[in-house]
Amino acid sequence: MKSSVLAVVTAILICGMACSSSKEKSDKTAAPEWQSLFNGQNLDGWVPKIHHHETGENYRNTFRVQDETILVSYDGYDEGFDERYGHLFYEKSFSTFHLKWEYRFTDEWLEDAPSYTYRNSGIMFHSQSPESILKEQDWPISVEYQMLAEAEAGVERPTGNMCSPGTEVFFEGEMDPRHCINSTSATYLWDEWVKADLIVFEDSLVIHMVNGDTVLRYTKPQIGGEVAHGFDPAVKVDGKLLKEGYIGLQSEGQGVLFRNIQIKDLSAD
Repeated sequence: MKSSVLAVVTAILICGMACSSSKEKSDKTAAPEWQSLFNGQNLDGWVPKIHHHETGENYRNTFRVQDETILVSYDGYDEGFDERYGHLFYEKSFSTFHLKWEYRFTDEWLEDAPSYTYRNSGIMFHSQSPESILKEQDWPISVEYQMLAEAEAGVERPTGNMCSPGTEVFFEGEMDPRHCINSTSATYLWDEWVKADLIVFEDSLVIHMVNGDTVLRYTKPQIGGEVAHGFDPAVKVDGKLLKEGYIGLQSEGQGVLFRNIQIKDLSAD
């Protein structure tokens, strides 16, 4: 990892994101600015891709804007879920960045969706482009910041986990064969707004945060493993380190709201 990158991540962790850059810093050394990815009014700049449908088709208005949030809803799914795993991708790819957003679930869930999707959603990153995802491909080859809420009273269910459709990561210094790695976060109720942060340094280090606390770290995200199906074999080059990719909001049968989606480019000059 470059020394400049190490300096940035060290500052983030020590300050707990509460530090602000000095006004006396020159433009060259000043902290990067936050950029809003969602304008609160429409889905300009976002591209949907839903299983069984072509890129760009927002089937039955799955992704929509409501009260300055992005709402994932299935009220038009008259024929049921039918494995319509979907993602709403931002149009630009990112490499080294700090993404932050807030989310909470709704009380809508399609009962014909897999049981694990209950109070479950996520944000994909370092993903292949939406245009390269085939019509019958279920999951994008990507890494996921998984968002969960309590499914059964009194049963722990941490959020801010890592899942890996068509990818693999190193955890605690070793390649981890698990599809999902749990974080150390608390369990939150489904209707509670949660603040999430994702800090990514190309293929070097990934940090998950929940409500300001670091809950998971891992390294070397790369293509490999299973779970994703129906992809173009030319895209899945196992062992290829993921240095950049697209960000996508997930839909998999559970209603969810996203708001205040912002990103800070941490790339070194």
